[in-house]
Amino acid sequence: MAYPEDLLSDGERVVLHKHPHWKMLLLPYLILLVTLGAGIWLAILAQDLSWATVAWIIIGAVGLILIVWLFFVPFVRWRTTHFIVTTDRVMAREGVINRTGIDIPLSRISSVRFEHGLIDRIVGCGTLIVESSAQEPLEFDDIPRVEKVHTLLYREVNDNPHDDFHRPGAPGFPQQPQTQAYPQDYPEQGDPRGRR
Repeated sequence: MAYPEDLLSDGERVVLHKHPHWKMLLLPYLILLVTLGAGIWLAILAQDLSWATVAWIIIGAVGLILIVWLFFVPFVRWRTTHFIVTTDRVMAREGVINRTGIDIPLSRISSVRFEHGLIDRIVGCGTLIVESSAQEPLEFDDIPRVEKVHTLLYREVNDNPHDDFHRPGAPGFPQQPQTQAYPQDYPEQGDPRGRR
């Protein structure tokens, strides 16, 4: 799903849009399975009780609260968390009710690095650390395929034609006049035109 185009400026396009890695949903899915299994098992045990209907209502209510709190809320949080790289900036958005976001212009990024431990390497994710010239480093956890994202972001930062500074060889950068080498400048190498 592409990030909404109405949030982009003129000429800006999305290069990368990711949700956090599915690893952050492992525990919620495990809790869902355990809650459903325990609820079914307790409901079977409660069927022989004289107050079975009340027991089923209690089991259902507790199970529903646990599923909403420990599965549905983390799932919605995962679904509404976005990491976006555009041709002009890095954006992060998260939240449903309390929405937060940050934008970092590519021209302000001074370095990009990543970290991932053994588990992260096995499942294919990691933490992306973006350092800008104006603030503390920002860490984006559970980025899928973090090494590829790191490389892509590094290329975007270094190939961005809208930087606030120009690099040698870039359009608009003052060129140094080229001087022609003569034999008297480099007597040990001889004449570059092939003459002796």
